[in-house]
Amino acid sequence: MLTRDQKYATLVYDQVNAIKSEEKEEAKYKPYGAMAHKLPILIRSAGLVQALEFVNSRSNKPVQRRLLEDLAAAIGQGSKEAFLNHVRSAPTGEYMRLTQQAMAALLWYKRFAQSILGVDASEANEESEVSS
Repeated sequence: MLTRDQKYATLVYDQVNAIKSEEKEEAKYKPYGAMAHKLPILIRSAGLVQALEFVNSRSNKPVQRRLLEDLAAAIGQGSKEAFLNHVRSAPTGEYMRLTQQAMAALLWYKRFAQSILGVDASEANEESEVSS
């Protein structure tokens, strides 16, 4: 039986590899990696629902919104819209559980963004300054 982290690692690895193979140009997949670095910080500072809605509404690059789709799939929430609806209406205990799951999965997104996509935290900061 696999642990939760092993499941996340396997699924996220496949998702990040898919992004790299689909988006051949570095400029097209770097925003995905940059958002993978920034989303945990947004969640810690604003809360899960606010951070997810911010990314969903403000992302000018579809590949960044794809991170929300991938995150929803990784933590077993189905589609992005189902995930967002569930988070919006979740009672406190469930909201806290979803936040913990999202943060645990995002740790793997950050790791694979760095190792597979070659995006580190400093590049994530540069990306946000350019897209602002």
